[in-house]
Amino acid sequence: MGNDIVTCPHCGKRNRVPEAASGKPRCANCHQWLPWVVAAGDSNFSNVAENASVPVLVDLWATWCGPCRMVSPALELLAGERAGQFKLVKVDVDGAPLISQRFTVQAVPTLLLLDHGQVLARRSGAAPIAALRKWLDETLSLDGSREARS
Repeated sequence: MGNDIVTCPHCGKRNRVPEAASGKPRCANCHQWLPWVVAAGDSNFSNVAENASVPVLVDLWATWCGPCRMVSPALELLAGERAGQFKLVKVDVDGAPLISQRFTVQAVPTLLLLDHGQVLARRSGAAPIAALRKWLDETLSLDGSREARS
């Protein structure tokens, strides 16, 4: 894991984005927020998800899951639309049994919205992007303290 290369959706510049950081990733060229999408497993979940400076949308998925493959592009699109507002952390449940057990994952995909490791909201099953966008926006607007951290 480590750093991923992300192309800025605003100017096209390629940027290194760390899996964990104290701030939020910005483009080195145009200074716009970058989508923050990271894969995590049992060994790095705490550092990547629980210590994040922004709320974290955890996508608990599996390679063999058809609905997971349908939801993944929608989640990545939302990460681009809401860059700087949340971090998308993708966890393959087959490779992360401790995380699956910790969050009592019984079906995939399961989505969790975390703030400093605390579950704010949970959703199981595939949904269209409009429903996911509404769920995300409603959940993120519940806690006004997020505005102070931006």
